[in-house]
Amino acid sequence: MKPAAVDYVRPADLAAACSLLAEAGDAAMPVSGGQSLIPMMSLRLTGFETLVDISRIAALKRTETDATHVVIGAATTHAAIEDGAIPDPSHGLMARIAGRIAYRAVRNLGTIGGSVALADPAADWPCCLLALGADILLAGPDGARTLPADGFFLGPYETARAPAEIITGFRIPRLAEGARWGTSKVARKSGAFSDSLAVAILLPDGGGRIALTGTSSHPRLLPAAGAALAARDSAALRATVKAELAALGEDADPYRARCHLATVTRAAEEAWSA
Repeated sequence: MKPAAVDYVRPADLAAACSLLAEAGDAAMPVSGGQSLIPMMSLRLTGFETLVDISRIAALKRTETDATHVVIGAATTHAAIEDGAIPDPSHGLMARIAGRIAYRAVRNLGTIGGSVALADPAADWPCCLLALGADILLAGPDGARTLPADGFFLGPYETARAPAEIITGFRIPRLAEGARWGTSKVARKSGAFSDSLAVAILLPDGGGRIALTGTSSHPRLLPAAGAALAARDSAALRATVKAELAALGEDADPYRARCHLATVTRAAEEAWSA
């Protein structure tokens, strides 16, 4: 199948792009790499009257660093992160995540901003950014604003981004020296979206964070599991993961529940052994 006919515009800068989106409302959609949006349009799963190409806007490709954070532009490709072409605040975690997304041809074009904006429940970047405690940077007709990743994802393909807003980048805290991480992904084949993906981060101050995706809704932090990670208590970790999944009430499928338990456990074990 092929997508329905659409108008295509390529604004020169961020202000022009936000203005176009505000004028068109729900009839327009920003596109950068297009590695998820275009296939969905081809299958007629979604459709828009106008595509606003933001892939060449310089403000979306910037990288900024300071002593505590790194800002990564939303139009940064998965491949650029995988290859270490930009500063890494995560001690290699983001490169690992990027390298396991789809296939190299997709990673060459697909962007971190597009992944977060689409908010597929099985996507990799939302889970990773949630675990890292990142902030989402947005711009719109009313100006710029910043939202924490924890709270940005509201449901399947649903975020706190307003229709005329564009994700401009991500402000990611630098992991402290001595921080350790682990990640585990279960997918039905290489390059596929995850049935389950867990990211575990063990902080040198004794804290721990675990994020999980592949749920039926959106990525989640598991606070009790994070505490068990920090305590290095394997039995408590397994018990708390089961309890938190039950409390979420999203994954009645026994297969997926087992996948979640396995990915969280494996991610924690990698963090402990790092």
